[in-house]
Amino acid sequence: MLASNSAPFGPRGFCVLTINIHKGFSSLNRRFVLPALRDAMRAVGADVVLLQEVHGRHAGHGARVADWPSAPHYEFLADTVWHQHAYGRNAVYTEGDHGNAVLSKFPIVRWHNHDMPHEGATQAPEARGLLHCVLDLPGQTQVHVICVHLGLRERERQQQIQRLGQVMSQQVPEGAPLIVAGDFNDWRGLAHAPLMKLGLREVHANVPGGMPRTFPARLPLLRLDRIYVRGMRRQAPLRLPRRPWAHLSDHAPLAAHIEP
Repeated sequence: MLASNSAPFGPRGFCVLTINIHKGFSSLNRRFVLPALRDAMRAVGADVVLLQEVHGRHAGHGARVADWPSAPHYEFLADTVWHQHAYGRNAVYTEGDHGNAVLSKFPIVRWHNHDMPHEGATQAPEARGLLHCVLDLPGQTQVHVICVHLGLRERERQQQIQRLGQVMSQQVPEGAPLIVAGDFNDWRGLAHAPLMKLGLREVHANVPGGMPRTFPARLPLLRLDRIYVRGMRRQAPLRLPRRPWAHLSDHAPLAAHIEP
């Protein structure tokens, strides 16, 4: 991971963390690691956390996995640290559901999970959503946060970025501080230019090495996960250690200091 390349941020600044948690299991589903993941998240000290592949419930795992929490996973992870949370349920199946979640130390004054339909697919893709939250930073301005998990097919991602642009234009006032982060599944790097056309800037893009490789976590090769911002005074990437993260998901996390 990359170190922050700026001086310490002032009282307006806060820390953002994003990670695809792989439904609480390690790479290749070998171990259930949600408790260890919660410990690692706490150690970062992030004020806002954006999560992808979060279980709301799963009856089968709940019956088979010894440490499976009785609460939804976003509530288990939030616990006593992030008192505010929102969950966007996207994929629903017989045994349960999963989607995106935002955990926050700041009040979430409103939120909405926007569907991302995929037109013209020969196969029904996995349901995806854009979880849009508005955070009220005490004594400051409101900050918009959109947690994303884009699809596996190129055409699907193109349509989803168009949908993101619609949500931004309709729901986010021009000039309002905005964070768009998550798993973009953009292994070919084709989504970056359209996202920049929406006025977004990736916090790692202008540092040596550019956007970090985050997948697979143990030997990262692909730049799938990103943190984009718009309307911020300052932003800088935050260094995270390789351990224990490489053993907690198939994706490595990203973190950044943000100042609206």
